[in-house]
Amino acid sequence: VGENADIVYFPDDLGHQQSTFVSPKMYRDLIKPRHKRLFDAIKADSPARIVFHSDGAVFALIEDFIEMGVDAINPVQITARNMEPERLKQAFGERLTFWGGIDTRDILPFGTPDQVRAEVRRMLDIMGPGGGYVLASVQVIQAEVPPENLVAMFDEARSYSASRA
Repeated sequence: VGENADIVYFPDDLGHQQSTFVSPKMYRDLIKPRHKRLFDAIKADSPARIVFHSDGAVFALIEDFIEMGVDAINPVQITARNMEPERLKQAFGERLTFWGGIDTRDILPFGTPDQVRAEVRRMLDIMGPGGGYVLASVQVIQAEVPPENLVAMFDEARSYSASRA
């Protein structure tokens, strides 16, 4: 697709709640060379940005993602081990865009609209400065999420961002 692609979304879950599925060494030895070859081919034939999807505790692999040319990581599962937004922004915020971070495990399904609004502001305050953040839910919105919480997420993102512009 060459010049017609803006984003290539590459899903390949590498983590769960506590750690990566394979050790960082195993990833670097067995999987990373294949990812690198694929990402190099995309970058050579397209101006597209690479958005890498991986759930879970992937902090130990993020430097590898950046080295391979990943432009953004999604979904930023902030409830996973070592994936605190402050830590991510400090370590990688100048080199990587974060896409996600609004918790779909607790806040969106079980929080109040005011709690959702507070979480949106918190994430924008942490991840937003300097750019490199796309506010979105961590995972697909499930049926147990009350519609008023979705409205609160989008409305707060819009109004809070506008008030800081």
